[in-house]
Amino acid sequence: MNSLGKRSKREILRLAGLCAALLVLFQLASLSAQYVASTLTHHQALDELELRISLDAAYLDVGNTALNTPVNTAAVQRYLARLNSALYNAEYPLMVTALQSVEYSGELPEAFTTRQTLKLTNSEQAIEIDVAMRSAMSELNFSPLAMLFSLVLMPLYVRISGRRRRRELKIAQEEAPPTPLLIIDLKDKTLGNGVNDVKVVLQNKPLCFYTALVKYCMENPSEPLQHHKDVPVELLNLANKVFGRLIELGHTKRKRPDFNANLDKTLSEVRAALDEVFADFTAEKERYYPPRAQGEGSRSKQHSFALTTLSPEDVEIIGN
Repeated sequence: MNSLGKRSKREILRLAGLCAALLVLFQLASLSAQYVASTLTHHQALDELELRISLDAAYLDVGNTALNTPVNTAAVQRYLARLNSALYNAEYPLMVTALQSVEYSGELPEAFTTRQTLKLTNSEQAIEIDVAMRSAMSELNFSPLAMLFSLVLMPLYVRISGRRRRRELKIAQEEAPPTPLLIIDLKDKTLGNGVNDVKVVLQNKPLCFYTALVKYCMENPSEPLQHHKDVPVELLNLANKVFGRLIELGHTKRKRPDFNANLDKTLSEVRAALDEVFADFTAEKERYYPPRAQGEGSRSKQHSFALTTLSPEDVEIIGN
């Protein structure tokens, strides 16, 4: 239950992070589009302002350097008042602060913080125009559409990415070689590996003892099993239960064997069967293989035939 809760929290955090990432992505796209649009609007407004003043210059007394005539300050100020009023009412992002060194006497919006100077030149004179504009950055705003798109696309992204991960996992599983495991089939008294069709039939005694040994070692992985000692009662009971199951399956009506007798022969028959079943899987065989005695003989007090590395995922018992 605790593990499920942790997975649920991780999933919620992952989805929240994904939503935040999508929101940031769409906001950046929106802000970039706003910045480009604002810059283009400013350039267009400057071009239109230059055109307007160049057309009005012929009728505007801004002086003439070549003729040494002065600027009519009053007339220029009146022109600036009319021009800036028209620009403001038309919601242009700029206003003129000075024309030919004659400053505009009115107030400018606080947002017009950027300054730029334009020069109009003709055959007779040059006219200098000082302009105040809104900065492109000041026109950037949070986009509600970005939030909407992130909420709409997040489930779609999760679904698509989930399908992709499942497809990749399926391909990886198909490409990966199958992992063999021990298949004990009590119905046909065989051992198999779950990968190929190799199956080896075992006699009742070695089959029952080995099935019991596998169960016992999974339940008692650190318990040694030594030849010079009697087989543990728990292991004998398990072997007797398996033999009783064979009787139920109709495989035998014989007397129950003594699983404590001829242990070396029983284990030898089991090893021979495993050698055949796992002939192509030598490394995997080791976890199922009752260890042979080393050096001092099978009755050595140091020798144990226990299977110490088995887990329930390594074994499948059919007809149990």
